[in-house]
Parts: sequence; C-alpha cells; structure tokens
Amino acid sequence: MEGKTDKTSGHLIASVVNQRVHGFQERMATNGQALKNGLKTVFFDWGILIAVIGFLLGRAMILAELTPFILPFLAAVFILRRAHALIATISLLAGAILSYHGEVLYTIVGIISFLLIYRLAKIYMSQPAKSLPYIVFIASLLTRLGIVFLMEGTFSQYALMMATVEAGLSFILTMIFIQSIPLITGKRGGQSLRNEEIICLIILLASVMTGTVGWAFQDVVLQHSLARYLVLVFAFVGGAAIGSTVGVVTGLILSLASVASLYQMSLLAFSGLLGGLLKEGNRIGVSFGLLVGTLLIAMYGDGGTSLAAALTETGIAIGLFMMTPRSWLTNVAKYIPGTVEHSQEQQQYLRKVRDATAGRVERFSSLFQTLSNSFKIQQKNDEDQYVHEVDVLLSHVTEKTCQTCLMKEKCWVQNFNQTYDSMTSMVKEIEIHGTVIDPKKQRQWRSHCRKPDQVIAAMSAETSQYRANKELKRQVQESQRLVADQLLGVSRVMGDFAKEIQKEKQPHMLQEEHMIDALRGAGMDVGHIDIYSMQSGRIEIEMSILCDSKNGEAEKIIAPMLSDLVKETIVLKREETGFYSNGYSHISFGSARPFVIESGVAKVAKGGEWLSGDNYAMIELNSDKYAVAISDGMGNGEKAYLESSETLALLQKVLQSGIEETVAIKSVNSILSLRNTDEMFSTLDLAMIDMQDAHAKFLKIGSTPSFIKRGSKVTKIEAGNLPMGILPEFEVEVVSEQLKDGDLLIMCSDGIFDAKRQIENQEQWMKRIIAEIETNHAQEVADVILERVIRSDHGNIIEDDMTVVVTRIKRNRPKWTSIPIHPKAQKPKKSIPFFKQATGT
Repeated sequence: MEGKTDKTSGHLIASVVNQRVHGFQERMATNGQALKNGLKTVFFDWGILIAVIGFLLGRAMILAELTPFILPFLAAVFILRRAHALIATISLLAGAILSYHGEVLYTIVGIISFLLIYRLAKIYMSQPAKSLPYIVFIASLLTRLGIVFLMEGTFSQYALMMATVEAGLSFILTMIFIQSIPLITGKRGGQSLRNEEIICLIILLASVMTGTVGWAFQDVVLQHSLARYLVLVFAFVGGAAIGSTVGVVTGLILSLASVASLYQMSLLAFSGLLGGLLKEGNRIGVSFGLLVGTLLIAMYGDGGTSLAAALTETGIAIGLFMMTPRSWLTNVAKYIPGTVEHSQEQQQYLRKVRDATAGRVERFSSLFQTLSNSFKIQQKNDEDQYVHEVDVLLSHVTEKTCQTCLMKEKCWVQNFNQTYDSMTSMVKEIEIHGTVIDPKKQRQWRSHCRKPDQVIAAMSAETSQYRANKELKRQVQESQRLVADQLLGVSRVMGDFAKEIQKEKQPHMLQEEHMIDALRGAGMDVGHIDIYSMQSGRIEIEMSILCDSKNGEAEKIIAPMLSDLVKETIVLKREETGFYSNGYSHISFGSARPFVIESGVAKVAKGGEWLSGDNYAMIELNSDKYAVAISDGMGNGEKAYLESSETLALLQKVLQSGIEETVAIKSVNSILSLRNTDEMFSTLDLAMIDMQDAHAKFLKIGSTPSFIKRGSKVTKIEAGNLPMGILPEFEVEVVSEQLKDGDLLIMCSDGIFDAKRQIENQEQWMKRIIAEIETNHAQEVADVILERVIRSDHGNIIEDDMTVVVTRIKRNRPKWTSIPIHPKAQKPKKSIPFFKQATGT
C-alpha cells in the first residue's frame, strides 16, 4: 500500500514539474518573441537603423575629398521611407559635423538643392521618382560647383572634373541605394536576392564602413575588422563565390576611402575564397580561412611590420562572427541563392503553394460531391408512395364527377370503403390495360354508381395523365442519377488529383549515392540520378549518363544492372539522346509490368470500299490499365465512320480523365443521345484490362459477343444493351473475367459475327473458326479470322463493314536478365523517413 502511495506521489510530483517546465519554456518563448518584436520596432519602425547608417554615410569620404554618399542616401530614403526622411537628414548632418572632412556646408546646401530640384521636377513631371538619379546628379554637381565658385571665385579644370566625378558617383549610388535600402530596413518580401541585389547590398554596407575611417586604437583599425566580419558572414552562408565577391567589392570601396587600405582588397578577396571553400567546417573552417588569408597577405603587403595589428583585427572579426546568433546567419542565408537554407525556404514556399492548390482542388472535389448528393433522389417505390399517388388521382376524379352528384353522401359517407376499393381496383386495371375490361367490375360499378361511364372516362383520362407524369418523373430521376454519377466521378478524379499534388519526391539520397557508386564502379559515366519512387511495382528512376544509344546500352546493360540493385525488373521507359549540353543523355527507367499486351487488327469496309463505319481504339490509360474498344456506326460510309470515330474519341477523352468506365460510357451515351437528330447510332465494345493482375472488365453496348481463347477452349463474353445514343439513360451491364498468360481476346463487329446469316447457330460457327486457328500471334489470328469469314461466302462478297481486334495477354518476361552489381541499393519495404533509412533506426 505504501508502494502504491509513493508511486502516486511520484507521478504527481513529475506532473507538477513537467507543467512548471512547460510553463517556463512558454514564458521564455513569449519573452524572446517580445524582445525580438521590440528590437524590430526600435530599429525599423522608429528609424534607429536609418539614423545609424545616415550618421556613418555622413562621415564617409573617398579619394580624400569626395562625399558622394550623402545625397543618394537621402534621395533613397525620401522616396522609399518618406516618414524617416527627417531622421535621415538629421543623421547625415550630424555625421558631417562630427566628421574629419569638414563638408558640412556641402551637406546643407546639397540637401536643400535636392529638395528644391525635386519639387520643381514634381511640378513639370508626372513621375519624378523615375528621374531621381538625374535629380541627384544635378543637385550634387550644382552644389559642388557653387561651393567651389564661392570659395575660389572661379572654376579650375581639376575642380570641374572632380565635381563631375562626384556627381557621377552619386548618380550610380542612387540606383544602388534604391535597391539596397529595402533589404536592410525589412520592407522587402522573402524572395531570394538576385546577384545584382547582393552586390548593391555589399556596396551599401561597405560605404557605411567607410564612415568609420579614423576609428582606431593604436594600429588596430575598426573598419578593417568590420570588413573582415562581413566577409566571414557571406563566405559562411554563400560559399566561395559569394565570399570572394564580397571581399573584392568591400576592399575596393575601402581602398577608395583610404589609399593605405589598398592591400585590403587582396586580403578580403583571398580570405573570402578560402573561407567559402572551408565552409563545410562550419564557423571554425571559415574563420581559419580568414586567418590564413590574413597571414599570407599581411606578411606580403606590409612586409610583416603590421602583422600583429592585422591579426588583432582578424581576431576581433572572428570574435564578432562567433558571437553572431545562428538565427541571424540563417535568415541571411535564406536570401542567398544556392544555399541549403534558401533551398529549404523555396521548398517551403512551393509546399505552401502546393498545399494551397491541393486544398482548392479538394474543396472543388467536396463541392462536386455535395452537388452529386443533392442530385440523388431517394426512390420511394413502396406501397405508401403508390397509395398516396392513387389518392391524389381519385381526388381529381371525384372533383370532376362526384362533387356534382346528388348521391355523393351515400357513396362516400355511408359506403366509403366499397367506393374507394372499387375505384382503386379500376384504376389499377386502367393503368395496365387502358380501360376496365373485367365484366364483373363493370357490373358492380354500374350497380353502385349513378354515373358509371362518366366516372370511368374521368379515371381513364386521369390515369393517362398520371402515367405520362410518372414516365416524365422517371426520366427526370434518371437524368438526375446520371448527373449525380458524373459529378461523383469528377469529384473522385479531383480528389485523386489533390492527393497526387500533395505527393512529394521521397528522399532517396542514400540509394541514389549507392546507384551512382555502383554504376561508376562498373565503368558507366553517370552524371546524376534522381529516384522519384521506390515503391514496389512503381519504381521511377531518372538519370543523366553518357551511353551508346545506337546499340541499346541503356536497355541491355543499365536497366539489368538496376534490376539487380533494386531486386525488381526494371525496363527502359524513355531515352533522350544528347539531352544535356555536355553530350549526356537523359534516361528514364521504371518497373516492368507483370503483364503486357500484344494486339492485332484486321478490317475491311463494305464492298471493299476505302472508308469503314467500324473504328477501333487501343488506349493506354496509365501504368495499370489498358483499354481496347470497337465502335460500329449505324449503317456504312462516311456518316457511320464519323459516328463511330466520334464515339471512340469521346470515350478516350473521358477515360483518360480518370472517370470510372461505367460513368464514362453513360456520359458518352448522354452526349450522343442529345446530339443525334438523324437517327445515327453506334455500338461500343469495350474491354478494360488491368496490367497488374490481368483482370478484365467487359462493357458491351449493342455489340456482338467477344471470345476468349485459352488453349483449345473458347469462351463467349456477352452482355445485352442497346446501341449508344438511342436511349438517354440505361444501366451498363459489366462482365468480369480473369485472364491468364497466353489468353487471346477476340473482339469483332457485327459484320464478322453476322456474316453467315443462313447459319442457325452463329455462336458455334465463330467458336469453331477460332478454335481451329493454330497460331497464337495476335495479328495472324486477326488476319485468319477475317479471311475465313470472307471466304465462307462462295461469292467472296463483303456485305458489311468487318473489323476484328485480337489481344493477347502475356506475362512480362524481361528480355534481358539482370546483371549482378554491387553495392546494393536496398529498396525500403515501407515508406519511412529518410533519416531512419540513413541511420538504420
């Protein structure tokens, strides 16, 4: 008992501890999110970041006398973040006042000139923002020349040249800042950055760094540490290409700001390249690349005199890099094309789009399902429904006859049951025979009613109307049922399509690597392999490989190797020779079907004419189903040909959409029945064969019997339905048969089956012809049947269009045996996550 109490107490304590830990974690997450939102508000919404950047750009100078950053930054903020334009102006003035270059007058006059020129441009131009770089160019040039003229009283050639250079740089920087300002203020969407945007961002950041010129402690320069930190970040997230590019751009701008920093371009570019190459070693690898680059370039650049300062600057950059939160680096990496984070971000975006699309398709599927249910009419064929309808009919009869009769009280009050039963019995007889033919009922009714003939006539009229209404109601119900079935079919197709959309390419990286190693080990020049499915019977593999297509290397060698690797028969699906620019071919492989089809067709038109009213189709619906169909248009000639071909074309389109075959046939029939105005109809003989298990469904609409030959035994397949287009609605009779390896399915038009009309038992005649054929080749069987039917008539007269389609079911036996190869890429028995496959857990 004490043990149970202790155990219960332990559970309670553990539960309380878990609740408190969970609550603490929630509070920490809430506090962290609140801190993040607060920092975002302070830096972005309040404009603190704009103020810091403006202050540093106000201090920045290049070529010892040019300040081309002030007006472009103000112009970009004025256009993009008008609410923060005052903050930018104040910060630029503060930077100019507290700087070493003494360009306060240029800053004030330049800002005023820009605002005035922009106001004038706004008056005379509808969209002055498009001409913003030109406005900055004019404002910078006029301001610099005005100050020079005010100070010196004239323009020297050198002053004119430098003013033009400064204005030209301002022109370029305006376009750069317009692209890069949204990147640092968080006002740009989550799209990846283009290469031009990355360069613009680096130029902005490097320009900001030039504002730290003069900030040094002994020989350690702050801008050098910041530049190396920037290179570390981009080399880590973007690799060698991005790292070296950032190093070159940053070093170039720093060298323009200070000629003494010219060697920084080489150091930063080389360090960015080394750091990017060593990014697989995480932060330590990238930092080691910067350290090596610093040692090599610093020793060569300054002769080793400032090596300690260079190492100190590098140490500061590495320290900042190590303290940078991982989330910051991840957010930066999301915008850099080619990074894992960017790929994941894109995949997440595509997944959202895919899920949204699938959700809309599913909603449409649900809509069609609801519409289908709304069209389904609950049939009421029970006795209560019939009694109700008879009561309504009798009420109409009595309203016309008994209401004006003086004896109505005697009939309907005193003898209600006798009157009601007699009239009900006569209604039933009138409904069957059209009138009351029973003499006994006539005598009884005449002795009971004063107006017998008038009542019987009224009942006959009402019964006729009742039957017409009943037939109309039945037709409406049949139409509703057809519409419901069609909507349900569309709903199922869209539901399956939504599931297909949500299917993702399963991760098979381990199997892909094993396949590449195995094929390369066998001497194959493989580029890449993509495995889309490893499900048994539905394997899909695509690869780029250099192979000999003329001699069938992909079919004879590569497919057998893959068969041994996955332990399943793999066949060549598609080969595109020289698909890639390097000469490699794009090849697709897939699972072999358990069964394959061999078909043969023989046909001839009536009287040996060119155009036959019979048409046939062999439709490969997907990897699992195969359809064989024959349609015979009513009559002969062009009209019959058009009718049968249109029937098969409609059937093919509907079947390929994924709608179930019975619904497809009903849909085609309804279309044909609505379209036909000249009594042109067509038959349909359809066989749906499942290529996985050779199970077949036969749907016959006004067609002749089909036959299955298995060895020497011949079996008839028959179903009774009227030709398509005669009745708007009908029930499709489906006959199912299990086919086996080697079976021959013979389908023919009525011109074949009815060729010997003088023979009493045409079925036995056809069976004897089929049984006597010795060959099993589908085309030969079709030719022999057609020839024997034609020659069975001594005059060899072709009295009708004749078509025979023979389909042979064969078990798929691979043409090429598997080739043993190692290592083996084992096929997972179930769909399990990739990390479990990789770790074996």
